Amino acid sequence: MSYIRKITWNLFLLLLLFTNRSEAQQDPMFTQYNFNIQSYNPAYVGTWENAGFLVLGRHQWVGMSGAPTTYTLSFQTPVKFQNFALGMNIIADKVGFEKRLGANFDYSYRLRITNKTNLRLGIKAGVTTYTNNLTEYTGYPGDPEDPMFMTDFETKFMPNFGIGAFLSNEIFYVGISSPKILKTDFQNNFSNFSTTAELRHFFLIGGYVFELSDYLQFKPTFLARTVWGAPAVFDFTANFLLGEKVWLGANYRTGDSFGFVGQWIFENLRLGYGFDYSTTPLQSFHNATHEVMVSYELPTRRRFSSPRMF
Repeated sequence: MSYIRKITWNLFLLLLLFTNRSEAQQDPMFTQYNFNIQSYNPAYVGTWENAGFLVLGRHQWVGMSGAPTTYTLSFQTPVKFQNFALGMNIIADKVGFEKRLGANFDYSYRLRITNKTNLRLGIKAGVTTYTNNLTEYTGYPGDPEDPMFMTDFETKFMPNFGIGAFLSNEIFYVGISSPKILKTDFQNNFSNFSTTAELRHFFLIGGYVFELSDYLQFKPTFLARTVWGAPAVFDFTANFLLGEKVWLGANYRTGDSFGFVGQWIFENLRLGYGFDYSTTPLQSFHNATHEVMVSYELPTRRRFSSPRMF
């Protein structure tokens, strides 16, 4: 397994090269990132080795006005007798009066490294619509007649593309991706007020499964995420699979929050729940973050002796 450790370490060093200073991180975060990898890495498509859907809803900082809400819908399917897979991903994200709706198509190609290990290379391409209703903002500092807030950003259509790589077998995975290569800036039609609608993001994810007994598996995972010019944010999660039916885990996000995740497996159906509690001063203004996930794999004649680990 030395070559696997070498690849993982090299990918980690590569991600750190993208680390510096920046304005903000704009892509939504997920507590259940282990099972929603397609949202930010197109090379994940095909890893299920089966056609299936995933729906996720995230309500961040519940109780705070204008708090972020995110909904995702993903679909993936392998292509029979071929080494590639296809997928689709839709993300609706709202923060205050700022709204994004993205639709992307994913393609991955599989390269066999060994009999059990595959390297998938992926491409993501699609479009995002962006709106920001500036006239609805009230209570901001300054003159209520401020011309900066006297017009809206009209609906804008932003084409974009991304790339990714995903190395995996039954007990480990590591992936690196940049789901949006192009950076987009907008100006409104009245005051030339500008905003950065999309920034380049970089993701590195990894996990390994330890067999503790016939009924207990331990899977530590991590996700490193950064915007071009910003310090990386890390998620660390300790997951336990009980009796091949229930996932339970605890999560920590550097400088942001800690949380808990759970997933129940019913044959082809999975139900997941994530909970985040902020460690920042924002904790006094909201009632935590809640995330619900449902995935379903279409029935096939193939029978698996154990559930997939990611």
